[in-house]
Amino acid sequence: MVRCGAAVLRKYGNLIDDLRVYVRGGTGGMGYPNLGGEGGRGGDVWFVARERTTLKSVKEKYPQKRFVAGTGANSSVRALKGEKGQDCEVHVPMGISVLDDDGKQIGELNATGERFLAARGGLGGSLATNFLPCKGQKRTVHLGLKLIADIGLVGFPNAGKSSLLSKISHAKPEIANYAFTTIQPELGQILYADYKQISVADLPGLIEGAHANKGMGHKFLKHVERTKQLLLVVDISGFQLSVKTQFRTAFETILLLTKELELYKEELVTKPALLAINKMDLPCAKDNLDELMTQLQKPQDFLHLLEEEMIPANTLEFREVIPVSTYTGEGIEELKTCIRKSIDEEAEQVNEEYRKKKLLLLQTSK
Repeated sequence: MVRCGAAVLRKYGNLIDDLRVYVRGGTGGMGYPNLGGEGGRGGDVWFVARERTTLKSVKEKYPQKRFVAGTGANSSVRALKGEKGQDCEVHVPMGISVLDDDGKQIGELNATGERFLAARGGLGGSLATNFLPCKGQKRTVHLGLKLIADIGLVGFPNAGKSSLLSKISHAKPEIANYAFTTIQPELGQILYADYKQISVADLPGLIEGAHANKGMGHKFLKHVERTKQLLLVVDISGFQLSVKTQFRTAFETILLLTKELELYKEELVTKPALLAINKMDLPCAKDNLDELMTQLQKPQDFLHLLEEEMIPANTLEFREVIPVSTYTGEGIEELKTCIRKSIDEEAEQVNEEYRKKKLLLLQTSK
């Protein structure tokens, strides 16, 4: 049984994964020269990670995208030390990278409750500043969202990722027969009979050269970093982006996808991976599948099919290879079972490693 509630679809529909905002710390308060009083420091601007928050909701709540902290209180006869200005806290989703205007990462928020100081308030007036207050830090920053999902669907355009997501999660991504059907991430939830939920992200289609930011490029690949496991989706009949580009067989497609992931960040190809061979309802699909399985068993014997610069240093090792057809429904239930099994096995492995570390810590403390 698989459900994807309307609330889930509303939350992730029209996903915004980059938001440019202005932040300014509060100005400090005036000092009191006659009595040596010190003005309060200006308030700070903080980004705070929260659940059930999206960049879309931030944009809707703050359409001007300006965040300014409060001014510090002036020093006075009654209060020689002025109060600090009020901080400005902005709730943002988990999985946020904070970038400056030059594209340099200056912070990230990965877990609920984590905080990042976006703009520091200015010092209050004191003897050191001739009792004049200092202005707060101001700058423009980018909030870049990297999806946090259990499974990330990886494949070239028209491999059938959007159709597959709709079959396994009842999500409603746009589906059509043209390149780049998916132009932004879509997220669905698989709900199993025991109410276990697994999130699956359909990510924009890769093309050759994506690592160099061609096509969707880095906009796609940054989201792959934040998925626990990969599910490669490959058309059994092969892939050709246009009449001007070279036709690739299913085996070549797998190698090219691996190469793009590897060139962007080597750690991506170490993630646990599954392989869905789609469009098994097409003519000659069975023969093509037999040939592909032979190639996958000994990939090194078939690397000559690709140009040398397109051969990945390491081939992906798939936990399961599942033939499916989103048209007939063939293999869909088996795929959902394999996804559940792979996620559960990884969770158990993580728990076992944690138990071993705790045991070693106890032993060394004695």
